[in-house]
Amino acid sequence: MWNIKTYRFGFDPWGLGLFLLIMLPNFVWFALPAPNDILRAESATPFLDTAGQVFQIALAAALCGVVNPARGGSVKRGWAAGVVLCLVLYLAGWAAYYAGAAGTVVVLILCLAPCGAFLFHSAARKNAPALLAAGGFAACHLISTIVNFIL
Repeated sequence: MWNIKTYRFGFDPWGLGLFLLIMLPNFVWFALPAPNDILRAESATPFLDTAGQVFQIALAAALCGVVNPARGGSVKRGWAAGVVLCLVLYLAGWAAYYAGAAGTVVVLILCLAPCGAFLFHSAARKNAPALLAAGGFAACHLISTIVNFIL
């Protein structure tokens, strides 16, 4: 999984689809504010947010543009189930947020569920560059979420 020689540049439509699916509620949120919209507050962690955005860009690039031909053709059901579970939790989190629930559990779901989906997908594809970027994004996103919305 970690041998750089096993990777090549190529298009992974599943990676692009996952990234766009996770970004879709964010596009809705940008256009239509939710009631009790605490996520629009000014961030107390601008440097961490910038680092998270860099990891997110690297993640999107690796998800969509790096493939590991050595991974084989099939994806194990456990990994796929993890991605689907995270997506369902994420969409449920957005539904709860738009219903006016902006508590700790909902905010943590909105933070951790997309990160989990990216991590499961990257692991399933044996895509170490995406896995590293997803880990960096998850760490930045979690710390920023805790500092800005929970503490």
